[in-house]
Amino acid sequence: MTSAASTAASTRIALRGDLLDFSANPAWGDVDSSAVRFRADHWLLVEGGRIAGVQADTPDASWERHDHRGRLILPGFIDTHVHSPQLDVIASYGTELLDWLNNYTFPAERRYADPAQAERGAALFLDALLAHGTTAAVVFPTVHKVSADALFAAAQQRGMRLIAGKVLMDRHAPDGLRDDVAQAERDCIDLIDRWHGTDRLAYAVTVRFAPTSTPAQLAMAGALCAADASLYMQTHVAENRAEVEWVRELFPEARSYLDVYARAGLLHARSVLAHGIWLDADDRAALRDSGAQLAHSPSSNLFLGSGLFDWRAAEASSAAVSMASDVGGGTSLSMQRTLADAYKIQALAGQRLTAWKGLYTATRGAARALGLDAEIGSLDTGRLADVCVWDWAAGPVAQARMEVARGLHERVFAWMTLSDERNLVEAYVAGRATQKST
Repeated sequence: MTSAASTAASTRIALRGDLLDFSANPAWGDVDSSAVRFRADHWLLVEGGRIAGVQADTPDASWERHDHRGRLILPGFIDTHVHSPQLDVIASYGTELLDWLNNYTFPAERRYADPAQAERGAALFLDALLAHGTTAAVVFPTVHKVSADALFAAAQQRGMRLIAGKVLMDRHAPDGLRDDVAQAERDCIDLIDRWHGTDRLAYAVTVRFAPTSTPAQLAMAGALCAADASLYMQTHVAENRAEVEWVRELFPEARSYLDVYARAGLLHARSVLAHGIWLDADDRAALRDSGAQLAHSPSSNLFLGSGLFDWRAAEASSAAVSMASDVGGGTSLSMQRTLADAYKIQALAGQRLTAWKGLYTATRGAARALGLDAEIGSLDTGRLADVCVWDWAAGPVAQARMEVARGLHERVFAWMTLSDERNLVEAYVAGRATQKST
């Protein structure tokens, strides 16, 4: 099968605009960070789907020129934790995590046993990501093998960088959403053989969360990771206090919720753990030492009332943090809206999240944590051209704010806070335009 990535336009494309990316991780609170690379009114050159360079001068006529002067050009966003079947339950009223799963999420996910629904849902989800400026993601489909197959196939068709895997759940889940250890292992192996390392796709051993997997299933998941160090692992950890207490009852031998995964061999450099609100210093040290990352999901944490993530503690312990929408516990696929909520959470703790730190975690920081910074996350020469063009302002309020913004950080912070998918002009995946404004 030929992927969209392999058929990227052979023409040489030049995009003119205000280029913004990062060379390193900005320090906390530094609004004048040397890690920021801002090149106003420059040309981004793309050849064969990859970034060929940046220049101030207008390129010659051999380049197909797209003049976006006065607009912002960023690397495509990377969402490190998001549920593809949960668009159906976004904005569901009145529950915390465990009731929300039972009342809304599990019924929606059960429908993905139907191949036609799995295919429709995957297409809708990936097109929605692109429409929000997210060009790469780490995704939970459902427990059904067909849902993972459909998601990978749809991502391959679009040429996207996608990390996903069949969800593992063999207990504490309703009929139609439970697997068993032997069949789940066979399904995972089949999916790994078919999709892992194909085009821009990678497989993640996907444990829903500790309560919905027996110790035998956790051990099987750990064995898969041990057998192939190139596999990712994704799960949830310490999102909600009631959940943490439940894990303590189910796994009394473990020191902590995170330790359940560590004991099963699921804590390693390619592990992506969503939330991580209720962690202690030993947990954060274990994350640092293993190289695992926390996928911070601020909108979801606020909407479900789960708690307030201590980002500074993670930063102080050198634990990696990336940014995630978590839809549908979160309320939007927009990374800007997600980052605006992250700012509010830190403000409640008396901290101030800069635009630089926030945007880094949704671009180069996420790529680096996933081991993909040689491919995506920046505007460096040689990277695949997953890039997005944005309007600086959409609507009279944002326009008025931009007109009086002083300095680069104030301007970008206002954009991060006030913008969303309405600001997207065009998204490119490996140099191929996928979304245009109308």
